[in-house]
Amino acid sequence: MKPDVAVYYFPNYHSDARNRKQHGAHWTEWELVRRAEPRFEGHIQPRLPAWGETDEADPAIMAEKINAAADHGMDTFIFDWYHYNDGPFLERGLDEGFLNAPNNDRMKFALMWANHDWLDIHPMKACDDALENATLLYPGAVTPETFETIMNHCIERYFKHDSYWLIDGCPYFSVYEMTKLIEGFGSVEKARELFDLFREKVKAAGFKDLHLNAVFWNNPILPGETAPTDSKQLADELGFDSVTSYVWIHHYAPDEFPKVEYNDIRDAYMEYWAEAEKKYDQPYYPNVTMGWDASPRTVQSDSYENRGYPFMYTIDNNTPENFKTALQMVKDRLDARPVPHPFVTINAWNEWTEGSYLEPDRDQERGMGYLEAIRDVFGVNKKPAEKSLAH
Repeated sequence: MKPDVAVYYFPNYHSDARNRKQHGAHWTEWELVRRAEPRFEGHIQPRLPAWGETDEADPAIMAEKINAAADHGMDTFIFDWYHYNDGPFLERGLDEGFLNAPNNDRMKFALMWANHDWLDIHPMKACDDALENATLLYPGAVTPETFETIMNHCIERYFKHDSYWLIDGCPYFSVYEMTKLIEGFGSVEKARELFDLFREKVKAAGFKDLHLNAVFWNNPILPGETAPTDSKQLADELGFDSVTSYVWIHHYAPDEFPKVEYNDIRDAYMEYWAEAEKKYDQPYYPNVTMGWDASPRTVQSDSYENRGYPFMYTIDNNTPENFKTALQMVKDRLDARPVPHPFVTINAWNEWTEGSYLEPDRDQERGMGYLEAIRDVFGVNKKPAEKSLAH
C-alpha cells in the first residue's frame, strides 16, 4: 500500500496583521531569507527562492504550489496552524490561498495546531539563554473556552471541506506542544475531557471520529512538575490515535558545531524511530527532513556560536541524492513493518528560515531535485496539471 506523503507547510510568507504591527507594513519571513549571510567557512547563504518571493495568500500562487506538489507525489499539506486566546495568526495562506485555489481538489490539507509560544525571534540577537529571555508575543497556552472555539471553527471551516485529510473517515488533527496544552487547560484530566468533547462534536458533524495525532519530541515537563512526564503515558492518558515527528533535529543533540552530516542525523533518527515503534501503543508515523539551517533567524552581525536555537548546528550535505536515499529507507521500512493507513511526514514545503524546504532555490545543482526525489520514491497517482511552476 502506497504511504500518503504529508508535507508540513509553514505559512509565514504572506502579509499578516500581527506581523505588520510588530515588524512593519510589508514584512514577511522573506525579509530574513533575503538578508541571510554566510556565518562560517563553507556556509552557503542566502538561499533564495527560484520561484521568487511568492505570496501564499494569493490563490493563483497557491494553485501553482499545489500543482508542483501534486505533480511530484505529495498528497497532503499539513499546515502549521496558529490560534491564540486573542484569535488566529498566519491563517491567510490557508484560508485565502489554499481554500480559494481553483485546484485544491488535487491535494488534501490538514492542521497541526502549532500551540507553542510565539517569541520575538525574527531575528534573534545572540545572548546566553536567548530563548528563555526572548520577548513573549503570543502565549501558546489557551483556555478551555478558546479551545472549544477552536473545535467549532475547525469542524465548520476545515473538516467539512472536501479536501480535508481523513484517515479511515476521521479528520486528522495534530498537536505540537504538550507542555503548553496542559498549562492552558490546567491538568491532564481536563485536557482529556476537552479532547473527548472534540470527538463528540466531530461525530455529531457526521464523521466517524477524530484522528488525534501527537507530535512528540521530548518528554515534557508539565505545569507543577519538576521531572519530565513520560510521553507514552501522556499519549495514553490523552487518548491520541497516533504519534509522529516534526523534524529530525528534535531527536538529535550532537557535540558537533556548526554543522553535522545529513547521513549521521538520518541514522540517529532511524534509531529513534525504532525506539518509538516499541515505546508507543499507538502507531508511530515516520518523518523525513530535508535539511536544517536556522541561521537566517539570527541577527546576521552577531557571532555565530553554539548558543541553542536558532544559534545551533546546521545540516551539511543534505543533497537531493542523500534526501532521496533517506526517503527510500523510510519507504522500505514502512513496507516491511506496515502500520494502519501508512503515511510519512516531511519537513517541510517551505521552512526557508530554518533551511528545510522542498521548493527550489537558485542553486542550479539542486534545482527541482528534492521534489523529484519524492516523485521517484513514492510515485504519482494524480493526473498531471496542465501548467505548474515546476515546468
